[in-house]
Amino acid sequence: MNFGFNEEQNAIREVVARFSAEVLAPGYRKRDKEGVIEKDVIRQLGEMGLLGGELPEEFGGSGMDCVTSGLIIEEIAKGDFNVGYIPLLASLNGQIIASHAAPDLAQEWLHGITSGQKVACIALTEPHGGSDAANLRLKAEKKADVYVLNGEKTSISMADQADVAVVFARTGTVEQRASGISAFLVPMDTPGITTTRFEDNGQRAIGRGSIFFDNVEVPASHMMGDEGKGFKQVMQGFDYSRALIGLQCLAVAQQSLDETWQWLTERTAFGQNLSAFQGLTHPLAEYQTYVHAARLQCYHALWLKDSHLPHNAEAAMNKWWGPKLAFDVVKQCLLAHGHTGWGEDLPFAQRLRDVLGLQIGDGTAQIMKNIIAREYLPT
Repeated sequence: MNFGFNEEQNAIREVVARFSAEVLAPGYRKRDKEGVIEKDVIRQLGEMGLLGGELPEEFGGSGMDCVTSGLIIEEIAKGDFNVGYIPLLASLNGQIIASHAAPDLAQEWLHGITSGQKVACIALTEPHGGSDAANLRLKAEKKADVYVLNGEKTSISMADQADVAVVFARTGTVEQRASGISAFLVPMDTPGITTTRFEDNGQRAIGRGSIFFDNVEVPASHMMGDEGKGFKQVMQGFDYSRALIGLQCLAVAQQSLDETWQWLTERTAFGQNLSAFQGLTHPLAEYQTYVHAARLQCYHALWLKDSHLPHNAEAAMNKWWGPKLAFDVVKQCLLAHGHTGWGEDLPFAQRLRDVLGLQIGDGTAQIMKNIIAREYLPT
């Protein structure tokens, strides 16, 4: 058992950490207020090889392992939680497109995604569905050599910033549930597509909104996977993204802990440093233990994926525990800073808003626990 990173991984971590601290962290609040992740920042990520690096070279990647992709997201999220979502989207959608799209279509889009020139979102959720992900009504009707899409997707991250979307649509009957769903790669500038943005409490730089499809014609060649099997085939990629989401959230937790440990050595009360008060240090010590354990759990799931071993339950553990733990940790760090922590001069309130959203998006804790239970219950 080896719990350390190799020399190359440590070198990558050092470079990403410096970029995150110097370039991303100073703009964290600005991106929140403006509600956008600058295209120049995304291009920089691409130029540094930080987007979809686990993809093969023919698709613009470098064939790096998934553990390395995890540490990249972890370091980016320490500087800006929301920017950490960009490499996550590149990894999730990149693997979906590489595995299930026609080779020429994959070539066309993946080079843009890995270079930071294009951003892909994933359009699954619908207004009446929520956690019932297979209950889709967006219709894809075959007409000659195109599919005509009609309907709405909602709660889609990066809906109004993405260049292309992985869209799940019903090609079969409603009664077929997951067996009647297909996946399509749809450029967002296709005629008939419009978007809206919601007013959210957090993750404003990412943005969340609806995508409307009004007689949108998509070439049949843009279907990914087999007709009627897209949901079952493509959804397997979410095991990967759930481990990455865990690290994205835990990065914010660890950054908050690091800042708070430092604060306790600098602030005085009653003639002593705050670090002398166990009422402050013991809660942090407890949370430091939890974060350490949860982080190892995330990297274990990524190691399982690299080793081509099942990791469905482990990824679900990452997804429900990481966001919840991060919220609890940031809250405690805010409280440890007292009245100064509550102000907007420090990032704790914004971090709370940002990590809370991932207790909802990409699978709730209840759904994740259902997955874990299915894996462990005797058959």
